[in-house]
Amino acid sequence: MANSEIFPANLEFSPYQFFTRDEWAHLRAGTPMTLVPRELDELSGLIESLSVEEVETIYLPLSRLLNLYVSAAQELHAVTSKFLGYKKSKVPFIIGVAGSVAIGKSTTARVLKALLKRWPDHPRVDLITTDGFLYPNAELERRKIMNRKGFPESFDSAKLLSFLVDVKSGRERVSAPVYSHFHYDILPDQEVVVERPDILIVEGLNVLQPARLPKDGKAIPFVSDFFDFSIYIDADPELIEKWYLERFMRLRSTAFQDPAAYFHQYSLLTDEEARAMGSLIWRNINRKNLEENILPTKQRAQLILLKSENHEIERVALRKL
Repeated sequence: MANSEIFPANLEFSPYQFFTRDEWAHLRAGTPMTLVPRELDELSGLIESLSVEEVETIYLPLSRLLNLYVSAAQELHAVTSKFLGYKKSKVPFIIGVAGSVAIGKSTTARVLKALLKRWPDHPRVDLITTDGFLYPNAELERRKIMNRKGFPESFDSAKLLSFLVDVKSGRERVSAPVYSHFHYDILPDQEVVVERPDILIVEGLNVLQPARLPKDGKAIPFVSDFFDFSIYIDADPELIEKWYLERFMRLRSTAFQDPAAYFHQYSLLTDEEARAMGSLIWRNINRKNLEENILPTKQRAQLILLKSENHEIERVALRKL
């Protein structure tokens, strides 16, 4: 099947099977379209408009695949519980969605949530972003890493792991912190509550990154240890920079106009100054994080979605079993 240079396939054996857009679309196998145009508008991102064709071509086959994975995981858990003599209980199926800033992770996660909750076997689907597990700005300042926000060390990994342990163990109510992009900080008096979902989607920059291996051989859990399925959204870094700047300029003329916004100062710049500032932030923070921490985790994903210039997914790579 077709390949792409962005997917490293210079080895004789690749752990992935590659699909063109048309090849992937055929795997829909009659899965019905359950979203209407109004919902697509609500699910679209700031600079990414979802089309019916994109959902039918890419996301319906993916929702079918995930539904099959969920069913298989439920059956495996039931068999294991029977073998161990445990009372059968529901274990949430957790999906990780990773990729760069401005790549469209949030849009993909929202679409999957909307589609998966339409399947009869798992009507309760929740979504959380790992932004809520960033350290508050005051703590980042104390640690002198405010300029590395979004890098692995800027997240409270222990809190995130504790959250995933509680969700996976079937606790009735598990709360997660809430992050505000408007305030660019954690909202101290707010939380999102997850109540024993059938499926939980976890979206974030570094969710596929492994921890440093311990020399004494003692177990250190990774966030991805709790994932039953993982997705990496990929694109050429030059394209991602273009999308980042487009989003930055859009926010400058919308949300940043509010004096209460953390980045209000950028709305006072000229177009040329704002674009230069956006490029500087991309080069010094987001591209560096992409190259050092995010992109190296791509091959850990079970599914890779490669985007083209118009935000459409042009290639799909599915890890072989």
